[in-house]
Amino acid sequence: MTVTAAARIGAVRDRAGGTSLPVLAGAGPVALRRTRAAREGWARVTVVGAMSAPLGGDRLRIDVDVAAGARLTVDSAAATVSLPDLAGRPAFYDVRLTVAEGAELHWLPEPVIAACGSDLRMHTRVRLGAGARLVLREELVLGRHGEATGDLTSRLTVEHDGRTLLDQALAFGPGAAPGWDGPAVLGPHRTLGQLLLVPPPALPPDVSLPPLTSLTPLAGPGLLLTSTSPRPAFSRTAAALTRA
Repeated sequence: MTVTAAARIGAVRDRAGGTSLPVLAGAGPVALRRTRAAREGWARVTVVGAMSAPLGGDRLRIDVDVAAGARLTVDSAAATVSLPDLAGRPAFYDVRLTVAEGAELHWLPEPVIAACGSDLRMHTRVRLGAGARLVLREELVLGRHGEATGDLTSRLTVEHDGRTLLDQALAFGPGAAPGWDGPAVLGPHRTLGQLLLVPPPALPPDVSLPPLTSLTPLAGPGLLLTSTSPRPAFSRTAAALTRA
């Protein structure tokens, strides 16, 4: 049995200067919980997996709308593990993030793990208004411990004030084009982390990048960090940049 489910989050600025959540609707395996925010004036939502998903054939979607002046953090309670089905069908996971002018969103899910035999196709679409702020983290893990990876395709499309800021696609696994595990791409590494910051911060002088990590200024108000280092090293660098 396959699952088709869409979850929605809507955040607005309230009269007291904080952020309220008039829309918080989970569906199927995507359960949403309001959790305690670390900073005053912010709201926080944690995505909780209500069942094993995505499985082959599933179609999951999350829509997040942050209205002007609102500030929202979305994280997850655990990693997302893509699993195969007996028919070998792909699973689809779409994320749509809309951040209005003067609003701020921190999208910080736990890693996505492509289990052996699975085929996951992800697409994250982001629309940012003028003056919107975004911290977006994506971590991809190819295979569980001691196993080969499944197929994993991830596309990230970001639009800022009506113009394309970033549009990239990554494909890994046995179904990807030859060379994905060659020295020019991942080599022997099986973890890829990305952090997108809009607008780009002023880099603190004490930030040290781990090996195989790059900082790429975008042709617009953004900075992209990409790393194939182990997750702890990536997380420390990401935390330092987020505080900048």
